[in-house]
Parts: sequence; C-alpha cells; structure tokens
Amino acid sequence: MASSIFFSPAANAVTVPIRFTATATAATPTPTPRLVLVRANNASASASGPTLTLEECEAAAVAGNFPAPPPHSKPPGPKGTPLIKPLDLTRRPRRNRKSPTLRSAFQETTLSPANFVLPLFIHEGEEDAPIGAMPGCFRLGWRHGLMDEVYKARDVGVNSFVLFPKIPDALKSPTGDEAYNDNGLVPRTIRLLKDKFPDIVIYTDVALDPYSSDGHDGIVREDGVIMNDETVHQLCKQAVSQARAGADVVSPSDMMDGRVGALRAALDAEGFHDVSIMSYTAKYASAFYGPFREALDSNPRFGDKKTYQMNPANYREALIEAQADEAEGADILLVKPGLPYTDVIRLLRDNSALPIAAYQVSGEYSMIKAAGVLKMIDEERVMMESLMCIRRAGADIILSYFARQAAGILCGAKSN
Repeated sequence: MASSIFFSPAANAVTVPIRFTATATAATPTPTPRLVLVRANNASASASGPTLTLEECEAAAVAGNFPAPPPHSKPPGPKGTPLIKPLDLTRRPRRNRKSPTLRSAFQETTLSPANFVLPLFIHEGEEDAPIGAMPGCFRLGWRHGLMDEVYKARDVGVNSFVLFPKIPDALKSPTGDEAYNDNGLVPRTIRLLKDKFPDIVIYTDVALDPYSSDGHDGIVREDGVIMNDETVHQLCKQAVSQARAGADVVSPSDMMDGRVGALRAALDAEGFHDVSIMSYTAKYASAFYGPFREALDSNPRFGDKKTYQMNPANYREALIEAQADEAEGADILLVKPGLPYTDVIRLLRDNSALPIAAYQVSGEYSMIKAAGVLKMIDEERVMMESLMCIRRAGADIILSYFARQAAGILCGAKSN
C-alpha cells in the first residue's frame, strides 16, 4: 500500500489519497485511488467518509453539475442618486486605483531609509541643548549625545549623516582658520564616529560661516564684499582636513565660484581620490534657513548672502551652476531648500546623470512641526507626503531633520 499526504483547507485536517495495490493478476485490477479526509487533531485518526475521485470531479465539471454563480450586483447609491447612462469612456484611470494592492503595485515613487541623510548639530558641551526654533532637534554633545542619536538612527536604517558644528565665539575669526584645525570639533567627531560605526557614511559641510566672526560663508573685505578666490583657498584646506579625519563626502555649501574644481584638485593632491564631493549646486538665498542659523548661531553680522547664494526668482540659472559643478568634478548635485524648489530638483534631474540631493531645510521642518502641534495638520502624514514629493521631483537622497522619524515609520517602528 502506498500513500501520500496533502494539506487541505479544512482546519486541522489533511487529505490522504490512499492507493491500494493488489497482487498482479489478470483477474484483479488496480482499484481507482480515493481521497480520504483525516482529522489530524483526533487522538485516533478516523476517516470522515470517501470523497469524489479525480475522474468523478472532472466528469461533474464536464456535465456542468455545479451550483450557479451568485448574481452580480453593485451596492446601490444613496437615496436621490440619479439614474444615468454610463459615460462612454475607453480609459478610466481610477481602475488602477481601486484597491490597496493595485495602488501599491503601480506606485511610481518609493521612500526608503536609504534615501535619507540625517543632519546633526554638534557642540563642545557634554549635555545636549534643545534648539528652540526646531522642536525635537538638539545641539548634541559630540562624545555622548551624538553617539546615541547615530545608534538610534541606524536602528531604523539611516546610515548617512551630515555634521554641522556650533563653534565657540572665541575660536571664530575673520578668515575662519578654525575650519581646518585637524583637532577641531568636526575632525574629532568624524574620527570618533568612524571608530564606533565604521560602516556609516559621513558628509561634512564645507563653508566658513560657522567659523567666521562675520557670519558669512566667505572672507569679508573691508568694503563688505565677499572675497571669492581667497575663500576657496580656505575651503580647500578645510576639505582636506575633513578628508584626513575620515569624511566620506565633503559638501561645499558656500556658493563660491570655482570651488568644486579647486576642492577636487586639493583632495586628489593629498591622495583622497575616493572622497566624494556633494556640491550645493542650487542654494538659494532663502528665508527658510532661519531656524538653522539659530541652531549654529551663524547669522551674518551684517548684510545678507544674496551676492553668492541664488535669487529665489531664478530657474534657468540653476543650469549654469549645475553644468559648472559637473564639469569641475562634482559627484552629487544638491538643491536647497527642498519642497519649495521641486521644479529646480526636476530641472537638474532632467539635465544631469549625476545623483541629485535635496535639503529639506530647517524652516520646512519647523513649519510642519508647529502646525502639527497646533493640530492644524496631521504631522506624520504631511511629513511623509513632503518627503515623497521631493523624491518624486527627482531627488535620490534627501537631507532632512525628519530622517529618523520617517525611517521609523517606513520600517514599522516608532522612533523616539
């Protein structure tokens, strides 16, 4: 006797087709196999009775001996719904949106923790200091608070970080020399992070404003002009110092002309051929940066940044900057701010094969947080929608203060 077991939809039961094999004689044919339903949860397995053979099932199908299907009907509309002739439409796009499964299958843009870079503010103190204009953000102590934040971010899949230092006023100068101190706050932090988390990607900010006593991204001449070439000289030393400490990507945010090519040459001359450059290609002179400048205490002491950052009214100009940065050796092109400038993100995406980054800046973050606290919006849903819109516009990576919170939602865990 030979037998095999198949799982059946019946609860706690298996179907056992049993084939009885007789002695091979001409007068004794082999019986047709029959299916027997066995209850696996009974102490003594007993058969519930024979079922139809495969041949009997097929014969019933051929004869059409099955119950008629139920009549098709649609639920009625509310009372007063007009009776109309359906529109003669060849295409009804809603057909592809009629169920969660279909909507998920046809979704064109996705978000993943791998798309996020988490900006982190650091300072020399031991304790974390809350930033009033950015609820939920802190100036992190570089020895302890920073390590804890990186650990939590990694736990939800965020493995890329960009560092922004709050420099003591006593170390600031008109020429920003502290920017390239090999034992300064940023190089020390990079070395510590790489020792604790060697597989993370560390982006750095290359600009003089955190180190400048004038609060500008470059050296300021006596007549108030921001000096371009002299500033680039300082930025090269800053980038090399950061690379020496272990930075994976240096990110010039200063908007000086020619700085990408100069940085590439300086890095290569020191043997850092594998250190990438993420250029702030289209960084606009935006009012959305206010909370960030509070976080770093880096407001300009006078004037504004309009002579080097881009005019928010300009669109085509971004192409000039992108073409220059790409020709000079940039590895990634960044647009800042993010959501208000999705048209520029799309412009760069359509005109460059390089990866595109976008910075969802402090003002964007704080507005969503504030409106959420006031119950004017659903903070979580608006946060996720804003990030998705930036991705849809063409950004490969997004620098966002929401990175850990959003990643927690994406992986099904609430970050705290």
